Amino acid sequence: MLDIRYKTILGVALPLMVSTFIQSIVLITDSSFISRYDTLAFDAVGNGGLIYITMYVTLLGLSDGAQILIARRIGENKIKSISKIFSTSIFILSIIAFLLFQILYFLMPDWILSFSKNQTIALYQGQYIQIRSFALFSAIITLSIQAFYLAIGKTWVVLIASMITAISNIILDYGMIFGNLGLPQMGLKGAAWASTIADILAMVFLVLFTLLTKYKNEYFLFKRLKISWFSFKELLNIGSPLMLQGLTALATWTVFFIWLEQMGSFELTVSQNIRSLYMFAFVPIWGFAGTTKTYISQYMGRKEFDTIPIIQKRIQIITVLLLIATFHGSILYPETLIRFVNPNEIYIVKSAEILRFVSVSIFLYGFVSVYFQTINGSGNTFFSMMVEVISVFIYLIAAYLFIKVFHFDIYWIWSVEYIYFGTIGLLSILYLRFFDWRKKVI
Repeated sequence: MLDIRYKTILGVALPLMVSTFIQSIVLITDSSFISRYDTLAFDAVGNGGLIYITMYVTLLGLSDGAQILIARRIGENKIKSISKIFSTSIFILSIIAFLLFQILYFLMPDWILSFSKNQTIALYQGQYIQIRSFALFSAIITLSIQAFYLAIGKTWVVLIASMITAISNIILDYGMIFGNLGLPQMGLKGAAWASTIADILAMVFLVLFTLLTKYKNEYFLFKRLKISWFSFKELLNIGSPLMLQGLTALATWTVFFIWLEQMGSFELTVSQNIRSLYMFAFVPIWGFAGTTKTYISQYMGRKEFDTIPIIQKRIQIITVLLLIATFHGSILYPETLIRFVNPNEIYIVKSAEILRFVSVSIFLYGFVSVYFQTINGSGNTFFSMMVEVISVFIYLIAAYLFIKVFHFDIYWIWSVEYIYFGTIGLLSILYLRFFDWRKKVI
């Protein structure tokens, strides 16, 4: 059981933040490498990567459900239930991954060609997505094991796996995009294979670590790989809203970038620059998202409801402070950050203006996201899904009006981020204030 000292909260969150930081550096490095190879490939990898991540977060939603359930069982001291949740999560993720692979590999390339304005970018996207789709199979094991370690608070294991992904991906990018290190020059396809192989290496580490350490025996992992229909129903009940929630959020951003691609190549490239650095901004937010879910679920399992506001306040304070430490460059020196991603001078001024403009929205989200993750951690995932759906609906309406109807400059189009973050924060606060979410039993 985790205590609520600042030191312990930070100890749980820090490995997740470093893990997210590493993944953000990977995304920025990918963008930096591919932008120096070809601008069209840079745009294609950006949009293609969003489509892949949209499918990936569908798996991640179920993994988050497993994390919440395992954390709750720890709070209830029901250790023997954990192996059933773990085994069942692997089974469900396998089914979903197979279906998503069919969509990405066989259907998505032709679908992209059917609506894209630039057919060359569309063709590149299809090639990238087909290769990346193979990584869904390694994600089955990775996400199942990751959910377990997040739930028990051993987040440093996830950190090591992320470091393996990051280091191997950067090395493989350098070799396979440009033909260095004795590897073939593959350009965009090299970027896709580098990321896919890096994901597989992280999966191998997690499997070997779990098999060779005490956790396998302590929690009966891999010993009782049996499907529990009770756990099956539990996971679908908690995880399916999270799956739809993640799918809705990322699909909406994918639509946003499709509309930008239809505006023109300049607007798309500028926005891809922002997207690459946006991921870096979410380092503390995503780190504390997993931490919040684990803490809320454990303390609800113990029925220590009076402690929850203290947990929220402490996580908010640390989140905002770390956002200032990690993302202050978006306000003070945005041009320097943009040049690292894309050195082409034609895009730097406009990209830097937008980055400085939207940066405050990140601080807003860092504060209110704790309320949103409290809903998830409590097990009321249906209501968190509704908060997400309403927020993205309003976001899509605003984006459509700004892009398709009013034809705003790209600078003002990005103001939709304030609309989305503000809506999700307001709805989360209202739900926690007026609904009796503490009675949720999972």
